[in-house]
Amino acid sequence: MDSKVIGSKVIECPNCARKNRVLAAAEGVPHCGNCHKPLPWIADAGDDDFDDVAERANIMVLVDMWATWCGPCRQVSPALEQVARDLAGKVKLVKVDVDKAPKVSERFTIQAVPTLILMRDGKVLARRAGAAPASALRSWVDEILRSAS
Repeated sequence: MDSKVIGSKVIECPNCARKNRVLAAAEGVPHCGNCHKPLPWIADAGDDDFDDVAERANIMVLVDMWATWCGPCRQVSPALEQVARDLAGKVKLVKVDVDKAPKVSERFTIQAVPTLILMRDGKVLARRAGAAPASALRSWVDEILRSAS
């Protein structure tokens, strides 16, 4: 990975409530600067930075292929963010707006949104289309985490 800064978000630590800046693409896993617990890693990616943000992560990546006009996408987004918080340090959530990232959409043959893809080391481990409650998404991710380890 080169030295360019791709983007960042301010994330509140679920443990101590301290605000931390988390880079979209970085080595390792983000930790709170105050309590040192793993932070939820939630990033946006597009055609120009998908490789750096998603494929080079050293933990499992949950890719959310979504669109702004998609009602189910807006419904599932908080559930995905909850999964990212619950599995901080184990899973990185990468959100890709299919309308702004046509190359990534084509690469993964996205035909419906939302489509969720679980990846590790740039390889697709599982995918599913459609919205689901946080509990179902968490079970799905947990199952893949167990089978991939």
